[in-house]
Amino acid sequence: MIEFGFDKLALIGAVALIVIGPEKLPRVARTVGHFIGKAQRYVADVKAEVNRSIELEELKKMKTQFEDAARDVERSVQSEIRDAQADFDKTWSEATAGLSGDSAAAWTPPPPVYKHPKKKWRLKRAAVPLWYKKRQGVRTHVQSGAARVARFRPPRAGR
Repeated sequence: MIEFGFDKLALIGAVALIVIGPEKLPRVARTVGHFIGKAQRYVADVKAEVNRSIELEELKKMKTQFEDAARDVERSVQSEIRDAQADFDKTWSEATAGLSGDSAAAWTPPPPVYKHPKKKWRLKRAAVPLWYKKRQGVRTHVQSGAARVARFRPPRAGR
């Protein structure tokens, strides 16, 4: 890469001052600075995109590793369950081998116990929407008799 020292920058500035002229030099310098800034932002965006893609690839690798580990754990758990089930079946068959088939068939589970359905009228009453209650005239708020009379009293004429 080209290295610019102070002496080279001073030489470029002097040549630019002579070639471009003192009137147009600030505008040209501003434009060059603007383009250099755009180039730096573009390079930074490209670097960020490359870093994101690298991180994405690493995350994909980690995901596959975790999935493989989960499959291994699942396989080991399934094999342990199968072994335990086989041991249980073997033990159960040994334990029930001495019992007669008639006594096992004669046993029946007890009938279910009757449970009285509790009425939840407050819950059912609260389930009705308020707009329906208002339309049907159901009182939802406590109101005294005097307040009720004052509410439905016709307005006085003349006031």
